[in-house]
Amino acid sequence: MKKNLAFLFCFFVLTVTAQERKDSIPKIYTSAEVEIKGIRANAKAPFTKINLSKEALNQNNLAQDIPFLLNQTPSVVVNSDAGNGVGYTGIRIRGTDATRINMTINGIPYNDAESQGIFFVNLPDFVSSVSSLQIQRGIGSSSNGAGAFGATLSFSTHEKNDKAAIEFNNSFGSFQTLKNTLKLSTGLIGKYLTLDGRISQIKTNGFIDRASSNLKSAFVRVGFQKKNTSVTLNIISGKEKTYQAWYGILAENLKYNRTFNSAGTEKANAPYANETDNYLQTHYQLIWNQKVSGHLNFSTASFYTRGKGYYEQYKANQKFSNYGLQNVVEGAITYTKTDIIRQLWLDNNFFGQTFNFLYNKGQSNFTFGGLISKYLGNHFGQVIWAQRGITKNFKWYDLDANKTDQSAFVKWQYAIDAKLTTTADLQYRKVQYSINGFRNNPAVKVKERYNFFNPKLGIFYADPLKHNTFSLSYALSTKEPNRDDFEANINQLPKPEKLEDIECNYTKKINKVQFAATVYYMNYNNQLILTGRINDVGAYTRENVAKSYRTGLELNVDYTCNSKLAVNANFTLSKNKIRDFNNYYDDYDNGGQISETYTNTNIALSPNRIAAATLVYKPFAQFEIRLLEKMVSKQFLDNTQSNDKKLDGYFTQDIIFNYKPTSKKINNCNLVLQVNNIFNAKYEPNGYSFSYLAGGTKTTENYVYPMAGINFMLGLQIGLHQ
Repeated sequence: MKKNLAFLFCFFVLTVTAQERKDSIPKIYTSAEVEIKGIRANAKAPFTKINLSKEALNQNNLAQDIPFLLNQTPSVVVNSDAGNGVGYTGIRIRGTDATRINMTINGIPYNDAESQGIFFVNLPDFVSSVSSLQIQRGIGSSSNGAGAFGATLSFSTHEKNDKAAIEFNNSFGSFQTLKNTLKLSTGLIGKYLTLDGRISQIKTNGFIDRASSNLKSAFVRVGFQKKNTSVTLNIISGKEKTYQAWYGILAENLKYNRTFNSAGTEKANAPYANETDNYLQTHYQLIWNQKVSGHLNFSTASFYTRGKGYYEQYKANQKFSNYGLQNVVEGAITYTKTDIIRQLWLDNNFFGQTFNFLYNKGQSNFTFGGLISKYLGNHFGQVIWAQRGITKNFKWYDLDANKTDQSAFVKWQYAIDAKLTTTADLQYRKVQYSINGFRNNPAVKVKERYNFFNPKLGIFYADPLKHNTFSLSYALSTKEPNRDDFEANINQLPKPEKLEDIECNYTKKINKVQFAATVYYMNYNNQLILTGRINDVGAYTRENVAKSYRTGLELNVDYTCNSKLAVNANFTLSKNKIRDFNNYYDDYDNGGQISETYTNTNIALSPNRIAAATLVYKPFAQFEIRLLEKMVSKQFLDNTQSNDKKLDGYFTQDIIFNYKPTSKKINNCNLVLQVNNIFNAKYEPNGYSFSYLAGGTKTTENYVYPMAGINFMLGLQIGLHQ
């Protein structure tokens, strides 16, 4: 893979150097990107959405991961294990985590097939190759892949590059953070071919002790376009090595040491140096867009994702019996435990096909699309070193998991008149699971099939003369449980989750002010939550709760005061409740667990208030100052709504200075200084909690993920264009 990428980069560097200028050749513009239009909501779709351009995404793309670049968008809360936004990062939208957020790249599913999560760490510096992003909040329009239960992220990497170009982006800052990016474009090769690429590296020591990251990535796009046909080959590759910081910090110890990391400390004397997560993931996408006629467009995409990696751990006092081995006898001494170093591996293949037909004539707009995909995952563990009794590279488990996802949708948009448009969106989805055991419970086998029907209906009204719009939609979505939810016996298999979502949107523009309001009600049936309960095979897994809901109001205001000053602000006020459920905690005194019943409690990690504001001031044409403000109210760490298990609310401010000098020799030069958390707020946006009874006393332990205080990044972008 590395040799192939190196060859491609060398090839188009030579091409840029040797290519003659051909001013007479018409410019190429990438075709309609039917695979993107097929799943995105257009301007008259009645779903809650926001579109971000390449320029908007790259305003502060200095090293931090995708969630932190989206932090100012409505209803978003972000977090970072390492504390500085690099490495393992997370995002919640309307309180829902990444396992309920659907993500696609050029219409191709990105979510992990088993956990349904989004691992941004496997896409280092991906935004540098993104041309646009649509965020849909709520269920949104039908997409490919895992069901959307909180939001949809639709990334596109299509970009028109009709001229040769080279671009350097370099950033450095706090915690020895360093980012280097090189982008190259050939422009037109002959009449029809273009070649673009990027290589990136991001390194940091992290705010948390030893929470270092070494992230490398590459992107190659080969494009061909002739009249009504375009074919694109994308290769997106990311390699990460991060020191584990997954466990968080005991909340009561924050006042002593906010950077403490327990990972690796099972090794005596000094933390284990290689307590790391290692993963290489490469995406291959072959996309064909065809304009069949003036009314009909077609697209199909073949994709293959290869992933392989492991995380390594030093584990002390491990029982031989836990690894299926006998105790070790040395002379008169019998050893029942040993220190080991182990690697837990995941080796997977994900491949499939998407398709879209778009038909637009008169008052009607039809879309017919779908997906068929297959996931093959192999989980295995190796002991690479042991103090005694275990041979090197001993494999103590080797388990497979397969998943097939097939779906089809039809969307019909009909303009009743110039102002009123109706939308109907119907999706059928079939999912098949096959799980051949779990690491701690290899005897648990799962074979499940699901058939889901997900309808969506809505209306959109626009009055151009009064500069306002109104939309109303109803959507239903059903999704399968995650892999870990199945770690139970046959009598405890989880049920699919179901969500009904009603969204009402209103926008109004008055002179220099644009106002938008959204009211939503998301009603869950059988939502899966953590209750602390241990199932029959000794695993903590999520359980279905019959009734829960999220409802809220989202406001957004854009105000352009004059040519020098502009303000954007958004505010979310929400209520996120579980009607009733049983919570459990371990009873170490008597064995078993203790159950408590709760009613009308807040859903964990779902703040009732979220606000963001961006003030942009341009004292002169080449210089811009942006002040970013973020407020998040308190969050509860579990679903019991206990003030003993909560994260305090927080308010942070960042400031960005952007200077773009003009030059006849350099087409694009940009100097950026970003100072994060300028008032050094101490806050924790994420965490978890558990309780237990021991010695007659109930003890609650809260673990949190603290963020860095004041820190900075300085970046320089230089672009040369033909």
